[in-house]
Amino acid sequence: MRFAFVGIRCIAGVLFLVSACHTAWSQPRDVLSTARAAGVIRVANTQASPPWSLLDDRNQPAGYDVEVAKEVARRIGVARVEFVADLFKNFVEGLKAGKYDLVMNDLTPTPERMKQVDFAAPYGVEDFRIFVRASNDDIRDRPDLRGKRVGVTAGTSNESWSREHLKQSEIVTYDNGGLVFNDLAIGRIDAVISSHFGGTKYTVVNKLPIKEVGPLQTYQLSAPAMAKNQPALREAVSRAVNDMRADGTIDRLSRRWVGVSYDMAAEIANAQKEP
Repeated sequence: MRFAFVGIRCIAGVLFLVSACHTAWSQPRDVLSTARAAGVIRVANTQASPPWSLLDDRNQPAGYDVEVAKEVARRIGVARVEFVADLFKNFVEGLKAGKYDLVMNDLTPTPERMKQVDFAAPYGVEDFRIFVRASNDDIRDRPDLRGKRVGVTAGTSNESWSREHLKQSEIVTYDNGGLVFNDLAIGRIDAVISSHFGGTKYTVVNKLPIKEVGPLQTYQLSAPAMAKNQPALREAVSRAVNDMRADGTIDRLSRRWVGVSYDMAAEIANAQKEP
């Protein structure tokens, strides 16, 4: 009888420890304090979506979003950024799983995403356009995409926009934002919905026979994303971004990576006025 009693006590002790550990794991950690103490913050990007994030000739992360992330880290008191490469479609789940602390890669705060993760103040904006092969004179605007194969990057807001507004088209998704343009160039798809900057940059750099057609389709803001229940991180990052917009840092980085004629801060303000 004594052995049975000891066994019950041991089992109860194990269950208590498991329960305690589970409770500890379930508690949201303070990402900002942890990053400041460690001197590093983990920021996810694709490293394959120029001019926002790419690998330079030294195989190091570069681009507009990369430079903004480094400056944000400095302003919130974190010495170093560790960039984590991931697919666009994995960003939300990666944040929820704690794979990284922030996502800064042209991620739009859509209603669906905001149910799952939080966003700080926007630091970028894009106008999305239609891209076709240079020899294509049949597609000039959205109605011409009826019955066509339209390529988009999986998990992006241009995929969700296309599925909502191009219901008569076949939407073809790609994990890699560069491959979608390669397939357009060789005729596997008829068109691509992409940002003016990203599409133009990729076309020029890779010398692809592709052109932009039609008017602007939609604006999409870019903002830093983070796991839910991190108010200190969200407030600090938003303050840093807003200060960067006010003091000209955003426009300086935009002129370097996006184009000298683009007024990023003003365009963000214009996009925020849209319903």
